Amino acid sequence: MPIKHPLPHAARHAQELRKRSTQAEILLWNSLRNRKFHNLKFRRQVPVGRFIADFLCTKPKLIIEIDGLVHDFKIKEDTERTEAIAQDFNIPIIRFKNEEIIENMTDVLRNIEEHLRLIP
Repeated sequence: MPIKHPLPHAARHAQELRKRSTQAEILLWNSLRNRKFHNLKFRRQVPVGRFIADFLCTKPKLIIEIDGLVHDFKIKEDTERTEAIAQDFNIPIIRFKNEEIIENMTDVLRNIEEHLRLIP
């Protein structure tokens, strides 16, 4: 299933999410945008099927999700979402908590780099 041509409501919702970025999303985006990270293209708040990914590396494909406090109560939903995207689109997903990004960006970027190296 292609990632392009999202449902109209998904595209609108993604646009709204881009306008309401969290502190952690802004910090990570500033490290990834404009090919700053290993000259890789990243997009933020991207519709992927019926879900919206926080960040998508377009090649190699990798989704990065940032989990705030609300995700502590949505573990089952997040797990189902991760499995659905992995199955339907064959895109690996890595997750970070807001605190990890705010407190230790160096380790977060190192972790992303390690995951990207494992993608064929």
